[in-house]
Amino acid sequence: MKWRVILEVDPSNSDWAVWCPELPGCTSAGETEEEALENIKEAIQLYLQPDSIELAPGTITREIILS
Repeated sequence: MKWRVILEVDPSNSDWAVWCPELPGCTSAGETEEEALENIKEAIQLYLQPDSIELAPGTITREIILS
């Protein structure tokens, strides 16, 4: 799965800030561009993990596919 990410140098400390525009709030950073890219990969994986939820007895769940 491919995701577009935006890398920017933070002028206050010269670290790299990185964010994924398609995933609101999914951001990360690193001291180098490579570190920032590795960190955003982890952030995206965590962002996409489903939250565990408690459902009432008898609740029906389904999965759907968007095309």
